[in-house]
Amino acid sequence: MTAPRFTTDDYLGKPPTRLPQELIFGYVRDAPAPSWWHQDVVGDLYVCLRRHLEITGVGRVCMSPVDVVLDQESGLVVQPDLVVVRRERQHIIRQRVCGAPDLVIEVLSPDVRIGSLEERLSWFARYGIRECWLVRRVAREIEIVDFADGAIASRQRIGPDDRMQSCVLPDLNATPGSIISS
Repeated sequence: MTAPRFTTDDYLGKPPTRLPQELIFGYVRDAPAPSWWHQDVVGDLYVCLRRHLEITGVGRVCMSPVDVVLDQESGLVVQPDLVVVRRERQHIIRQRVCGAPDLVIEVLSPDVRIGSLEERLSWFARYGIRECWLVRRVAREIEIVDFADGAIASRQRIGPDDRMQSCVLPDLNATPGSIISS
């Protein structure tokens, strides 16, 4: 039996769910709820970013589940673990994020939850997201992936004691080890 195809409006009109769910070119993909450890890291990152953004006033952060509509027409709606939108682009925030956020953060789980990582990175690049952080909890590392012209421009792994170097949040003075609890 073939899964039903949804438009973006069909998907967004469904009853809310707390489980991770995305619309991938018309097809709904869902996953089991994330683990305690995954959510613990998401919380650590959220607190750090929220504090930084409140002090600097450069933008806002939201944690999943929140829909990010990357392509209304083709039916591509994702739910990264955290989403940052800079102040000058706040107009894309409505009940959901309608367009490419400046920064998305994915806390990597041992098992792929929704789609492959390379698939997700290609969407982020293609639809204009500026930066993605890939967080590895056990290693307490963050890989910063920068995008330009619809492709990956650079990838840099930041160790637990190394200072973050974000193009979206250049004034963030933090290390992965200071953010991610052990």
